Amino acid sequence: MKTEKKFGLFTAISMIVGIVIGSGIFFKSDNVLVATGGNVFLGALVFCLAASAIVFGSLAIAELAMRTEGTGGIIVYAEEHVGPRTARIFGWVQNFVYYPTVTVVVSWVIGIYGCILFGIKAPLELQVLIGFAFLVTITLMNYLSAKVSGYFQNASTIIKIIPLFIVAIVGIVFGEPDFSIMEQAGSMAKGAGWIAAVGPIAFSYDGWIVATSVSHEIKNEKKNLPKALIVAPIFILIIYVCYFVGISTLVGPEVIIELEDAHVGRVFESFLGSVGSSILLVFVIISIMGTTNGLILGGSRGIYALGLKSMIPKSKVFAKIDEKRDVPLNGLLLFFGVCTVWTVIHYITTKYGLLPNSDVSEISIVTMYLLYLVLYVQVIKMKKKGIIKSVWKGYIIPVLAMMGSAFIFIGGMQSRMFLAYVGFSATVGTIAALYKPKSER
Repeated sequence: MKTEKKFGLFTAISMIVGIVIGSGIFFKSDNVLVATGGNVFLGALVFCLAASAIVFGSLAIAELAMRTEGTGGIIVYAEEHVGPRTARIFGWVQNFVYYPTVTVVVSWVIGIYGCILFGIKAPLELQVLIGFAFLVTITLMNYLSAKVSGYFQNASTIIKIIPLFIVAIVGIVFGEPDFSIMEQAGSMAKGAGWIAAVGPIAFSYDGWIVATSVSHEIKNEKKNLPKALIVAPIFILIIYVCYFVGISTLVGPEVIIELEDAHVGRVFESFLGSVGSSILLVFVIISIMGTTNGLILGGSRGIYALGLKSMIPKSKVFAKIDEKRDVPLNGLLLFFGVCTVWTVIHYITTKYGLLPNSDVSEISIVTMYLLYLVLYVQVIKMKKKGIIKSVWKGYIIPVLAMMGSAFIFIGGMQSRMFLAYVGFSATVGTIAALYKPKSER
């Protein structure tokens, strides 16, 4: 049974926007300004550089999406243009490490902010428990109605961009920009210190690839998915830069650096008095909820795609669709089970400080950007074969996408756990490569 084409262009766009925009953008301005010495111009420039990973990455993937048939997003892109073994590596790392680890950590953050909102001094155990309870709730919502899950994704995306727009508009219109930053930019650019700002914001752009996992459920996917992959990243870049410039001119770089993460609350308190911080937290929590929902939506479909293509054990079980609810139930249950295991691992590693200044969500992010390089190379190959006619689309875009991935890679290398993370992901990828479906035996 094939799944119903239930998601429109807006839902596809909101999945990308809703997953990429989480809590990070609200609390990264101070880190960026510290790295750039308070220079707003260079800070905005770094946002643009980091955005190249998704803007040009999405444009490159869109070329594959327009020329590929089948269910599974990047899994089917890798299978058709590279081979089944590479597709298995993509699928296993993405759906058993990348999606679930990010889902677990994002859910935990909901527990943290929920406790802050209600003034609860909660230990790690309660934070993780609240996050897991939300994970269960969203999983149930995805089972009961995929359409409701899609509506929730749309609504949460709209809600989460409201405070970003408010700060951007008020700051740009009523703020007091320091025009001397343009003069400072030239002297600062001579040094390389400002490049350190890539690290704090690189992962704020992550998650854009999830929309490809539900490509088979998008109406007129050949046109709408490429449109979503093009429109959403550009929109995210614009709103990120406007927000950063807006809050910097409204509060001032020095104040933001001094207050660190607390600067966001100061802004909203100036708008709405003492309830400002609470209102901000509500926006942030809803923002993260939308991210979690999108990840579960994508992760469950990713496992369904692996089952459909016989790339995991018991493939037939996970290739089934619940006919009553039009949901890949077994894929959803397996994804929830994997998330449960990672919740336990996350709790242990956090409780005992096994991943200093890090968490399990960072394990596979750099690896995924390295894997994307394989797909970008395929775009170049299609240009050489004459399938893609445009030099811009066939050469320049994939090369710029590769450069964007390089920025993410450089940011990931700053972590002390870098080698361990890459090693773990490589192990999962090796197991996937060695696994042989019956069709290949």
